[in-house]
This record gives sequence, C-alpha cells and structure tokens, in this order.
Amino acid sequence: MAEKFLTLREVANHLKITDSVVKEMIKAKVFPTKKVSGSDKIKKADVEEWLANLNEREVEQLAINRSVTRFTDYFNQDNIILDFQASNRYEAIGEMSRFAKKIKVVRDHRWLYKVVIAREELVSTAVGNGVALLHPRHFHQSKIKKPTILLGRSNQELEFESIDNKPVNIFFMLLLHNDAQHLFSISYISKLLLHKNILKKLKTTDSKAKIVELITTEIQKNKCST
Repeated sequence: MAEKFLTLREVANHLKITDSVVKEMIKAKVFPTKKVSGSDKIKKADVEEWLANLNEREVEQLAINRSVTRFTDYFNQDNIILDFQASNRYEAIGEMSRFAKKIKVVRDHRWLYKVVIAREELVSTAVGNGVALLHPRHFHQSKIKKPTILLGRSNQELEFESIDNKPVNIFFMLLLHNDAQHLFSISYISKLLLHKNILKKLKTTDSKAKIVELITTEIQKNKCST
C-alpha cells in the first residue's frame, strides 16, 4: 500500500493547531518532510506515531497550541484599536462599539453600546490590573455576524469600578455566540493576564502585529494552558 502524505495545512488541521506551529515542529525536526509534487509533505504515519508516543510535557504543549489556535479563530490584528480617546467608561464602551461596526462585526453600534452598558450596570466587568472584559449579558447570534474578540487600549486610565479599585485602559470586548466560546475565551484571557510581563507589554506595545504575537506566542512560552 502506498504511503499517504499530508500537506502542512492538513497536518495542522489534523492536530488542530496553526500552520506556523507545524513549521516550528518541522524546524525542530519533530517531523521529517519529503518533496512530493513539488511541495514539502509529511508522512501521515509519522504524525500518527508522534501522537501515539507523546510524553506528558508534549501533551501539555499540544494542548497549549490547540488553545492558541482556537483563540485566533476569534482574534487577529484587525480586531485591535490602540490609544483611542475616552474620558470615562461610557465613552470607552462607545469607542469599542463603533470600532465593532467599523470592522463589520455588528451592523448597529448603538445597539451594541446599549447591551454592553446594560451588562456593565449589573456589575463591572473590570477584572483588575487595568483590564475589563466587556460583553453583552446575553448571546445575540443574529446581531453579531461572527464570533469575535476585540482588544482596545485607551490613551488614559479610566475609573471602571474594578474589583481592585484600579483604573482601566485595556478593554477586551467578547462578542461571541454561545457559552462554550465565552467560557473558553474568558479562561484564556484570564490565564494570560496572570503574567505581569505580558500585561505590561500589552499596555506599552504600539505594534498590532506584536500584540497578536504577544497574546499567541507568550502564552505558549509561559505555559498558560486552558
């Protein structure tokens, strides 16, 4: 029987990780490659054997890589707005709502503003250390075009009734479709924010690409598995 070969994308899909992780694994000589029809491919048998023989550390790393891949389903650098102007929590939520419309996540920013404010008035979503996890109280699949996470940074720190009484200038806005997506994302972001070095860089980095790299690469280095 002829050996079956997989493209890098097929390996990524099989392992539920990103293409870039597969490339790193090839670079680290986890998988040998062979030129087939002009492109690098990997034996399916090699992938299955690797999966069957994972040690505890490798299982943990695979879980982290899968977690990052899932988060990037909702988040990329187009979802970031840096150093917007706001003088209070309402203006900040307004800026984030208008940004959601600008990148076509919602059609009506006024509706989004209203439902996020309604949630905020129940209890503040500021989780401490200058971060708030904004979201509507209920899921609105018909109003939110696709599950999306936004990241905004205001140019000044704002009073937000945070649990640690500290002002906020980092805003994640979770616009998701169901409980599974919401709970996963809350867990991912919460574990990310346990690391002060990551949080410090989020507050100071001016490159959107570097922020995405920070959120998806540093979490792996710090082993923030979910």
